[in-house]
Amino acid sequence: MSTVELIAVDDQQTRDAARGLIAEYLRWIADAAAERYGLSFDVEAMVTSDLDDRSKFYPPSGRFYVVRHDGRYVGVGCLKALTAQVAEIQRMYIQPEVRGAGAGRRLVEQLLADARAIGYQTVRLESLKFLSPAHTLYRSVGFVDITPYAENSMKDYQPADAEATYRASAVFMEIRLGPTIEAH
Repeated sequence: MSTVELIAVDDQQTRDAARGLIAEYLRWIADAAAERYGLSFDVEAMVTSDLDDRSKFYPPSGRFYVVRHDGRYVGVGCLKALTAQVAEIQRMYIQPEVRGAGAGRRLVEQLLADARAIGYQTVRLESLKFLSPAHTLYRSVGFVDITPYAENSMKDYQPADAEATYRASAVFMEIRLGPTIEAH
């Protein structure tokens, strides 16, 4: 039986794994965004910010996980504060050969549990339209589509004149967090 572990990014080994996975994910997204939507992103600046900005994904206001499956790092996912009440899920990525093993669901559920524990009332995300399998996962845990929100995480990493194209190429979603209900 295969195992899925979520490991907080907090040492050199997990930082190195996260750096590689985020770079892999962002290169894939950047290539698809360029081909499908004519968009470009500064991938290296994004990776550097993700790993080096301790206020972005790290506790106390954020969370930063790598996913290990059968002893190998295969995914990453992050939670970032937008406001005192609103967080955003970013960099959700599971390598293609592991999709379907439950790693993505486990990761998004953990990030939502963390958001509740921190005290966020809402969690948002933005995702390019071509990532429809991810949108299916997000909807299955309670996310709903919303209009684009102002705290667009891509603003700092693409040309200013591309914002309207980006917004038209992305799906924006949120979930309102209610009280935790214990399963029996």
